[in-house]
Amino acid sequence: MTLAQSHRLPLSGNKVLWLLVLLAAIGSCTPKVRRVGKTGPVKPQPTVTDKPAEQPPVTAEKPVVAKTSSIALLLPFGLDNIGSVKGYKAADLKKADIAVDYYQGFKLALDSLTAKGYNYKLQVYDTKDEPGYTHSLSINPAIRNSNLIVGPVFPEGIKSFAGKPVAIKKPLVSPLAPASPADFANPNLITVIPPLDYHAYNAAKFIANRVRPRKIFILRSGFTEDNKYIVPFKQSIDSISKKKIQVVYYTVSHGSFKSLLPQLNNKVENVFIVPSVNQSFLTVTLRSLDTLANHYPVTTIGHPTWEKLTFLKPDILQHIKAHITSADRINYRAAAAVSFIRAYRKAYKKEPSAFAYKGFDEGYYFGEVLAQQDDALNQLDQHSYKALHNDFKFVKKAGQGWINTHVNVFKYNNFELKKVE
Repeated sequence: MTLAQSHRLPLSGNKVLWLLVLLAAIGSCTPKVRRVGKTGPVKPQPTVTDKPAEQPPVTAEKPVVAKTSSIALLLPFGLDNIGSVKGYKAADLKKADIAVDYYQGFKLALDSLTAKGYNYKLQVYDTKDEPGYTHSLSINPAIRNSNLIVGPVFPEGIKSFAGKPVAIKKPLVSPLAPASPADFANPNLITVIPPLDYHAYNAAKFIANRVRPRKIFILRSGFTEDNKYIVPFKQSIDSISKKKIQVVYYTVSHGSFKSLLPQLNNKVENVFIVPSVNQSFLTVTLRSLDTLANHYPVTTIGHPTWEKLTFLKPDILQHIKAHITSADRINYRAAAAVSFIRAYRKAYKKEPSAFAYKGFDEGYYFGEVLAQQDDALNQLDQHSYKALHNDFKFVKKAGQGWINTHVNVFKYNNFELKKVE
């Protein structure tokens, strides 16, 4: 199944109809490589790589690159639901939305690169988000012979596809899941979304280098879920500060800080790590921190998912100088983002979702890397990239493959998140 042409989706908003169009596209396209002219979709922000400066697009009569890179894209469209009696369930339709949006962004990126003379063979497969069927795709010769495999998008799908022991030795991109690569033990894996460990590390780095406190107070809710953040944070702060910053654990009960007060200092910043995402705990604890900030200098570091928690009060977050880490915050005013939005609207007659941005970023980055020397995918640390939603800075870990480690730090200021590092 080779997708070689852009297929615009209808304006009706009927997502099942969109999927029907996509199904027709996948079924009707023949294996070929598409090249577009100088009116290609979008010119993104430049890649920071070891290649020469960007050249203007060239015409089909004089290609820059003769090499054709093959990419297999594995996404959970769930197209079988279209012909079923019950149709799409809400959960299945949500997955299909992710698949369509990601595919459209990815394809738009390759269209942009073909405008520069690069060649790609893009094959798109429906995983159906079914473990058995997803695993069966791993024996498909067309997939196994691809230069790069992108997807599946969910952790269980990655496990089903890769298998144990690892059956496919080709680079395998985990495009959307922030799951720890240690869960997969696949040396061929490329994890694009930084796992929680790297959020904790970058938070520790920010505190040690910018805030420089004498103590750090970790406020525990009592739920074991907190440890997913606490453990890597403690390891990181000890390593970065060489254990010169004291870490104090404190389990908060009913929002009370009474027994902690003797350890606080009204002359320097008191840094509180709050790794919880529990609504009842956060509502009470942050209100108590807000009161505490009337008497002591307070800086708070929250869990990265705080950005999506609508019950948090912006005025409280600002007063307690709350910071969070983020790996997918888009600056919609940036020139590259404006260009992408304009091109996406023109191509698909709809607004891009967060998954469309990520599809474009990853399609452009990996498409450009593939177009370079044959072993470029084994040297991702030499190919940094300033994407629309995050930067790509990969490191390789033994047995876990390549991991994007770049995370930004944001602070609540003037009732919005503003980048501080």
